[in-house]
Amino acid sequence: MDNLRYIRETMEGAARFTGVSGFGEMAVGATALGAAWLAAHRPDDSSWLSIWLGESLLAFIVTFGAIAWKAHRAGLSLITKPGRRFAFALFPTLVAGALLTLVLVREGRLEILPGLWLLLYGAGVATGGAFAVRTVPVMGLSFMALGATELVFGPIGSRDALLAAGFGGLHLLFGAIIAKRHGG
Repeated sequence: MDNLRYIRETMEGAARFTGVSGFGEMAVGATALGAAWLAAHRPDDSSWLSIWLGESLLAFIVTFGAIAWKAHRAGLSLITKPGRRFAFALFPTLVAGALLTLVLVREGRLEILPGLWLLLYGAGVATGGAFAVRTVPVMGLSFMALGATELVFGPIGSRDALLAAGFGGLHLLFGAIIAKRHGG
């Protein structure tokens, strides 16, 4: 029995997290495009920030729900070793982003947020993606490149266009690739 348990744990540890839902990522991309449109039509920073923070919460709910749906459909548990590794690799950068958002809002430096959000989200996805299918870390690196470009070279467009391109466009693009290659 010990040998069988060892073999099972070894195989589980070598497996990739396949629970990322392409359809879920596409839904997040669509909601991000809607948030970008809404935020672009708000003249004050407080409304803009509220819209994007609401979008981040909605994106989390949609993503988790889509992952749970995909796992249920495939008859898999969400609490596998690769799934835990993916979550624990992604989580620290999301927490860092939330804390830095609080600091930057307090300091009135909202112009830094779009690049920072894209960079840190990308870092989390790329790191978590080390335990997922190959498309996921590439998606994370794409987010990082867009965020880093914004932070290093200054505004590359309006903040809402940038967030629409990242959280909207990249999620739609990579979501479609994941859906096609990895079953939804």
